[in-house]
Amino acid sequence: MSNKLNAPRARAPHQLWSNRIAFILAAAGASVGLGNIWKFPYIAGENGGGAFVLVYLVCIALLGVPLLMAEVLIGRRGQQNPINSMATLAQEAGASPWWKNVGRLGVLTGFLLLSFYVVVAGWALAYIPITASGTFTELQPAAIGQLFEHQLQQPWQLIGWSTLVLVMTLGIVGRGVRQGLEKAANLLMPLLFMFLLVLVAFAAGSGHFADAAAFMFEPDFSKLSASGVLVALGHAFFTLSIGGGAMMVYGSYLPAGVSIARTSILVAVLDTAAALLAGMAIFPIVFAYGLEPGSGPGLIFVTLPIAFGQMPFGTLFGTLFFVMLSVAALTSAFSLIEPAIAWLTEKVGMSRLKASLLGGGGIWLLSLGTVFSFNIWQDQTVAGKTFFEALDYLTSGWMLPLGALLMAIFTAWVMKPEATASELGGDSVWYRGWLGLMRYLVPVVILVIFLQAIGLINP
Repeated sequence: MSNKLNAPRARAPHQLWSNRIAFILAAAGASVGLGNIWKFPYIAGENGGGAFVLVYLVCIALLGVPLLMAEVLIGRRGQQNPINSMATLAQEAGASPWWKNVGRLGVLTGFLLLSFYVVVAGWALAYIPITASGTFTELQPAAIGQLFEHQLQQPWQLIGWSTLVLVMTLGIVGRGVRQGLEKAANLLMPLLFMFLLVLVAFAAGSGHFADAAAFMFEPDFSKLSASGVLVALGHAFFTLSIGGGAMMVYGSYLPAGVSIARTSILVAVLDTAAALLAGMAIFPIVFAYGLEPGSGPGLIFVTLPIAFGQMPFGTLFGTLFFVMLSVAALTSAFSLIEPAIAWLTEKVGMSRLKASLLGGGGIWLLSLGTVFSFNIWQDQTVAGKTFFEALDYLTSGWMLPLGALLMAIFTAWVMKPEATASELGGDSVWYRGWLGLMRYLVPVVILVIFLQAIGLINP
């Protein structure tokens, strides 16, 4: 069955990826970000390693891939920005126009996420010259931790680095789909994986590679708590950039005839490979220098720099590591702002340049709240949370799960089966398996994650 059967037509000129590979690289770039290289290693370390990784892989297969397929499906069938796509498909299904609010939620979520993401990405960018100058070889371990805290106390420096991240992001998205997003993905994603492989090869020479492999891939379920299972569920969901409108708008640029199922699986494979490679690049170094694998968010910005300061060629490979981290951050930043840019160009009629400047200006102003959360506003809290913590909690704990839950309900229960089947290649055993997961398993799991995130479930 043709995947264009009865598909709604776009209401505005809409660019497309030039080929399937371009979409895979761009979508993988949206997924492979700080979550893979910064967050995944430390949460794996905190939750016992191998058992956590195994649960995470199962969650990617049963939760992440079906959701990714659903979001791409909505985008390609709607052929517009997330808001207009949801409105068009709701009309096609004879459903309430209220469903366009799911698109609005996705656009807003990506916008808010990027406002603090650029600040964290700025930390990675700032560490490139710090590492390259050999600073870590001159400092004692305690002083390296103090260096990170000192960085957070410098609002003007944080503003400068986050602004640089935002300017680079806008410089790419402002050039359009093929000239901007596609060219950047074609260059940066192979570069990112090359960096990862070089770092893994370097880590293999540490003498503790086998220890790291055992930690990552030998499950010991006695080390995995119920809370750790929920963390694995949540990270599998968040790592694929689901619920923020990014995959929906990237899917809207996907040409007809390209298999959504196969491309979604490949994106998930690349995303997972990046996370596992990051672990195998980091944990051998951690074990070689007697450091703690479960040292939390400071694993990248405090624990690893201690090792870089002690190891041979630490300055070179430490610099390479933070370059790689910055590349990963940029590829995700492109996708977080693209839903808003697409809406401004298609609905409001702005040029991409004007839309980028307007969207970027709003994100920059909002990012100041995150910057000040670490210094001049650090004592200003709401319900015990700083501005940054509140924004992170709102987006990660409420908006992303809610958006994904509504999207799952919409594709599985609101859209007509013949519409979803036509986009996914026809009524087959694989399609019925996807529909079953989306109707029954996925919503329940998302609901559990959501209730745990807002504190109503305490494992």
